[in-house]
Amino acid sequence: METEPPKMLAVMATMMMMATAAALVPEAAVLAGQARALLVWKASLDDQSQHTLKSWGNMSALCSSWRGITCTGQHRQPVISGISLRGMRLRGALGPLDFSALATLTRLDFSHNHLSGSIPAGIEVLGELRALLLQGNQIRGSIPLGLANLTKLRSLMLHENEISGGIPRHIGNMSNLVTLTLWVNHLVGQIPFEIGNLKHLVTLDFSDNNLSGSIPSTIGDLTNLATLYLDANQLFGHIPRELGHLVNLKDLGLSRNTFSGSIPINLFNSTKLTILYLWGNRLSGQIPRELGQLVNLEELELNTNTLSGSIPIAIGNLTKLTRLYLFQNQLSGQIPRVLGYMMNLKELALYENTLSGHIPRNLCNLTKLTRLLLSRNRFSGQIPRELGYLVNLNDLDLAYNTLSGPIPVTIGNLTKLNILSLFTNQLSGQIPRELGHLVNLEELDLNINKLSGSIPNNLRSLTKLTKLCLAQNQLSGSIPQGIGKLMSLVKLQLPFNNLSGSLPSGLCAGGQLQILIVNDNNLVGPLPSSLLSCTSLVRIRLERNYLEGDITEMGAHPNLVYIDISSNKLFGKLSHRWAECHNLTVLRASKNNITGVIPSSIGKLSWLGILDVSSNKLEGQIPPEIGNITMLFSLSLFGNLLQGNMPAEIGSLKNLEYLDLSSNNLTGQIPGSIQHCLKLHSLKLSHNHFNGTIPNELGMLVNLQDMLDLSENSIGGAIPSQLGGLTMLEALNLSHNALNGSIPPSFQSMNSLLYMDMSYNKLEGSVPHTRLFEEAPIKWFKHNKKLCGVVTGLPPCDLPQSSEQGKKSGAILLSIIAAIASFVFVIALVTWQCKKKKTKTTVPDEPQQTKMFTIWNFDGEDVYKKIVDATNNFSNAHCIGSGGNGSVYRVQLPTGELFAVKKIHMMEDNEQFNREIHALMYIRHRNIAKLFGYCSATQGRFLVYEYMDRGSLSASLEGTETAVEFDWRRRLNIVWDVAHALSYMHHDCFAPIVHRDITSNNVLLDQEFRVCISDFGLAKILDVDASNCTSLAGTKGY
Repeated sequence: METEPPKMLAVMATMMMMATAAALVPEAAVLAGQARALLVWKASLDDQSQHTLKSWGNMSALCSSWRGITCTGQHRQPVISGISLRGMRLRGALGPLDFSALATLTRLDFSHNHLSGSIPAGIEVLGELRALLLQGNQIRGSIPLGLANLTKLRSLMLHENEISGGIPRHIGNMSNLVTLTLWVNHLVGQIPFEIGNLKHLVTLDFSDNNLSGSIPSTIGDLTNLATLYLDANQLFGHIPRELGHLVNLKDLGLSRNTFSGSIPINLFNSTKLTILYLWGNRLSGQIPRELGQLVNLEELELNTNTLSGSIPIAIGNLTKLTRLYLFQNQLSGQIPRVLGYMMNLKELALYENTLSGHIPRNLCNLTKLTRLLLSRNRFSGQIPRELGYLVNLNDLDLAYNTLSGPIPVTIGNLTKLNILSLFTNQLSGQIPRELGHLVNLEELDLNINKLSGSIPNNLRSLTKLTKLCLAQNQLSGSIPQGIGKLMSLVKLQLPFNNLSGSLPSGLCAGGQLQILIVNDNNLVGPLPSSLLSCTSLVRIRLERNYLEGDITEMGAHPNLVYIDISSNKLFGKLSHRWAECHNLTVLRASKNNITGVIPSSIGKLSWLGILDVSSNKLEGQIPPEIGNITMLFSLSLFGNLLQGNMPAEIGSLKNLEYLDLSSNNLTGQIPGSIQHCLKLHSLKLSHNHFNGTIPNELGMLVNLQDMLDLSENSIGGAIPSQLGGLTMLEALNLSHNALNGSIPPSFQSMNSLLYMDMSYNKLEGSVPHTRLFEEAPIKWFKHNKKLCGVVTGLPPCDLPQSSEQGKKSGAILLSIIAAIASFVFVIALVTWQCKKKKTKTTVPDEPQQTKMFTIWNFDGEDVYKKIVDATNNFSNAHCIGSGGNGSVYRVQLPTGELFAVKKIHMMEDNEQFNREIHALMYIRHRNIAKLFGYCSATQGRFLVYEYMDRGSLSASLEGTETAVEFDWRRRLNIVWDVAHALSYMHHDCFAPIVHRDITSNNVLLDQEFRVCISDFGLAKILDVDASNCTSLAGTKGY
């Protein structure tokens, strides 16, 4: 019996071993099942991915050798607890992965691969998962609802995918989440209210989606939150006050939404904030002085809002600040001196505000500053020489201010400078030679100042320079030859100076030059050979110089978009190689000595919009291939020696707005195909040898506005009554032809006519009874057969005959007059023919001023600069009136032309601006203000109108000296003109237009008391096929 206890122990040990062995069998089976699930998934990936996972094979070595696999289990059989395959470039989908076999996972990291497809619903079985990292893939579809069952999850990162749909409300069940990032997806809908349940959340990033609605107030319950980014969505409403409860918040980004209202003061309770991004919203009001409480702030971006008032002095408390962006607001006042004590500041951007005063000298203390951007404000005074102490500056932009005085030589100390922008100021003196020390400079822009002297030769040292802009100054001397050796130069802009000498010989030798603009100087000599063969050119302007040389080799510029070489002394022929400029939109070569023919290959320039080779010595016929340039809207061939017929193919130019073939030797009839050019605004065919009759089809050109000129030809027959349908036409010249019959009564419908010349024809009969003809000078009708009617100087049509004696005396007198007239006519004809031949073979020597707003000469950038310059950047000295939504300036351009420019208040809603343009684009009437053009850009919006000398009717009636000029006859005529304009708008326009603000302030008068109605900002275009309802609008009292 003594041996019983040892036997009992042996039996018990055997039983325990059997139990343990029995337990190991299912655990080993679990691991094997996990291995099989992973191998099946591996087989679904592409070949490259399978090669990356080549270590996945030996099932017995799963936990020790398989790449990215982590196992747990010490005393028991191990199981897979983690898969980490970050950045392996795997291609495939998650669908084939059997998540039910991987229920032991605590970490799953497939981030930064090329996985596609959707997140499988089966992922909800991973109940032990703590981290799910799928960011940086191409996963699509919506967030599965079952994901909310992963209640142990602490990190969910799905950012940088293609996930769509809304954020499920059940996400609030994942109460252990610490990190939730969904940025850069396509999520829509609102941020769920239940987000406030995630009390442990430290990082929340929903930026760069399409989320809408307001921020839920429950977000204020996330008191552990350190990072909150909601940027670049479509969120709106006010910034919730509850954000002030987030006392642990360090990073807050709400930029690029449409939040409105003021910045809540409670926000500044989050004193741990280091980053605050509120830019790109519609925030208004002042910057709260409580901002000074955020003493840990390092980056502050409030730019691109509508904040007003001054920069608070309390901002000086933010001594840790490295970036301060307040640009594109409506801030005013001076730069507070306290900014000069923020010693850690690296970036200071205050541009596009209305800040004024001097630039503080103590900004020189900010020695860590790399960017100082103060452009587009109202700063005055001199550039502080102390800025030369900011030796770490990379970017200095003081453009678009009213800074004066010289450029300080100390700027030459800023040897790290990449960009120096001082354009559109009033800087004077010479360009300092010290700028040649800025060896890292890439962009130098001194445009539109009053700089004088020569361009320093040592600018050739700036070997990294890509952009050199010195336009619209008073520079003289020659362009340094060293500039031609700047191999990195992309843009050279020197127009509107007094530069002389030749172009640098090496221009474009580096093959980088894209933009060359040197127009309006006194340059001479030939075009450099390196320029003639430059294939990188995109835009070139050489007009109005004295350049000479052969352009026959020009044309091989495959990237060229715009070229103007007009008004020089260039010669040679137009090469067929111009057809290689496939991107060309503008070709201007007028007023040169170009000979030969227009090459037929020009018809291959499918993007050409403007072709002007006028005032040259071109011969031959107009190539019919010109009809292939369907984008052409301006064609100027006048003043050449072209012969033959006007090609019928011109009728294919459906976009043509301006056509001038005058002063050539063209013959034959005007082709009826011209009727297809329905967009024509101006048609000039004068001084040719056209014969036949005026084609009836001209009456189809209902958009003709500026001019129809068929004068100085041999056209006969009657004037077609269809011309009366040209109701927008302002000038008509049919003089010096052989027209007979009468002036058609249909001309009474031509309400917009301001000028007409029917002289030197064989017309007879009654002149139509219109107000224009009543006031017309006799010279418009002289030397015809027998015209009569309302024109002063013409006999009335019902003149009685006095007596037989009178008839005889009259007959004798007429015979004498006829003999004298015949003699004079012969002498005049001979003289005229001589002059005509002379004008065809010679080019006028005297320079001619070109009208800025004629479509064939129009250059938006050039006109914009001239307007800004003429008004001294819209200074009050040029302001002639101000209203609710804009101010009006008197603008006289260098051409001598006068315009009225209406500058819209910057932050005014676009609706009135667009309404005024839309209404006036299609209105053409002598009693409605003529819109020449408009500008809509970030720096301002304005409209360019016809200038009316006497200003508004209101001002004239209020002035004691001017009011006496308004007798009853003139007052009645004014009423008559206004009635004509209103009748046209209500009944004869393309659609009825209701002005809604007819006041004496909006009735303008020219020197001859002609009326023009203006200010269409409240106008409404009515829909004739539907009912119309308008809200209350207009001026009180009218």
